[in-house]
Amino acid sequence: MTFDIRGFRSALGCFPTGIAVMTAASPAADAAPGSSAGLGEASHIGITVNSFTSVSLDPPLVLWCIDRRSRRYPFFANAPGFTISILAAGHRAVSARLAGPGEHSLDGIALMATELGPPALADALAIFECTRESVQDAGDHAILLGRVQRFAQHDGAGAPLVYFQGKYGALAQS
Repeated sequence: MTFDIRGFRSALGCFPTGIAVMTAASPAADAAPGSSAGLGEASHIGITVNSFTSVSLDPPLVLWCIDRRSRRYPFFANAPGFTISILAAGHRAVSARLAGPGEHSLDGIALMATELGPPALADALAIFECTRESVQDAGDHAILLGRVQRFAQHDGAGAPLVYFQGKYGALAQS
């Protein structure tokens, strides 16, 4: 019996998820030719994920998953930490831009500095600054476990951006 991967993916899409952007440092040596990153400087990269979840309150742990075939995988797997920005409904374009292969630069995105280093989206619903706790292989993906060092929540930032059956949407706020 063959396993129907396409059907499996479609069935998984029946579970609506929130969307987050993860950011981490990217060595300048790996920056694209002609980029503004100079020698010895670090630039930052981002990736859209819908696999973010809480793990533990004590200690404060969260996790997310990344495809090990992604060009961004080595940066996130080896980064000492990463920043998580929970997206609002108005972030659809940012999410789409950082979701696929290719574009991973944060240029032109409204960002704010963090104590950890990787920036956060300036108008995210919530932000989590995490140090890398562990990276576990899980099939074609890896699970990145992060220990939350700091967090912030922005009340009044709007409804969350969600993903359901391959499409973006938003939750109605009460």
